[in-house]
Amino acid sequence: MPQSIQTFRLDNGLSVVVESMPHLRSAAWTLLVAAGSATDPDGQSGAAQVLNGMVYRGAGERDARQLSNALDDLGVQRGGGVGVEYTTLSGALLADDLENALALYADIVRRPQLPEAELDAERALALQAVQSLNDNPTQRLFVELGKAYFPGPFGRSTLGEVEELQRIDHGSLQRDHAARYRPEGGVLAVAGGVEPERVREIAERLFGDWQDAPPMPPQPQVRTEPFYQHLPQDTNQTQIAVAYPSLALAEPDYYHERLALNVLSGGMASRLFTEVRTKRGLVYSVFAAPRVYRSLGLVLGYAGTQPDRAQECIEVLLDTLQRISEGVTQEELDRARTGLLAALVMQGESTGARAGAMASDLFLIGRPRSLDEIRGAIDGVTRESLNAYLAQHPPHDFAVLTLGPSPVEVASAV
Repeated sequence: MPQSIQTFRLDNGLSVVVESMPHLRSAAWTLLVAAGSATDPDGQSGAAQVLNGMVYRGAGERDARQLSNALDDLGVQRGGGVGVEYTTLSGALLADDLENALALYADIVRRPQLPEAELDAERALALQAVQSLNDNPTQRLFVELGKAYFPGPFGRSTLGEVEELQRIDHGSLQRDHAARYRPEGGVLAVAGGVEPERVREIAERLFGDWQDAPPMPPQPQVRTEPFYQHLPQDTNQTQIAVAYPSLALAEPDYYHERLALNVLSGGMASRLFTEVRTKRGLVYSVFAAPRVYRSLGLVLGYAGTQPDRAQECIEVLLDTLQRISEGVTQEELDRARTGLLAALVMQGESTGARAGAMASDLFLIGRPRSLDEIRGAIDGVTRESLNAYLAQHPPHDFAVLTLGPSPVEVASAV
């Protein structure tokens, strides 16, 4: 199906991108504001998370119940959440009701009531999420890996910290909203049965007089040397997490990295699944996945195993990751390419996925990419070009964290 993507930039710095899918009766949007955990006020880690909850507790002239009822009356399927670099507010519904829904979200983002009486309840939810990490060792492991890999604000947990969440009062919450929920650098992405010019008119009316820019985000501080850290916890499994440098989305060889990663972790025939699970029975779950930020990328790997097999597991895991530099077969490349293209086709059939992808593209590289552009980049990778790239760019500088009863030996691997 031909794509029609148009991008506009309002005078206040808000980017608007629309993909028209005339054959659909539904529409979806993602509203992105540059209010992620990396720009949480000093000493108030988790502020973006609390703010993301509080904006829904009444907005404009509607209290929390009236706002929720208004969204339900429109059939809005709500989504979104807090990331390191931004917060998203998203939804999907019948295209005919898009204007009314965006009017509600203009209130949510621009004119939230932020009722003081609701702050303790919202804080309690945030505190429960942090405290639940002890019952979710895998999530705790990746939270701690982020802190270790990114010293400074970029490594903050999006969930926040208990002591710092307790410092957030009503005045600081209001000041935080006034500072960070601003249009400059933000994105409104819409996909579905809509007309681009009509969406532009709606955006101008609802958001055109919104003003100012949020604080400049910090540059990521990356721990560049290899390291190993163990988190002691009395668990039945040893959890293993690995991070190593990759490419940002704008890099020319980005899809060489993605295809190599699919060879490693693209299904039951992938190398990690075959080597770590099928051949040796070391794990139930093992994977490696990309994580992309505006100025950099990395690969996150995971395996969970029995404590008495953790040493063997980490050795096989790291060896498999490193041996990708020796090259891939044509069969592996074909399978990896098919997996990425299949995911691309499914994304193209989902208005929500397309709105989210376009918002992310605009934030990360300054422009939306069509499915045809992405498909061309994937198809342009040959076995020869991929193997040449891998030989010159082997996985390196592994950051390894384990969580469980006892540490393992990984000094020789990192």
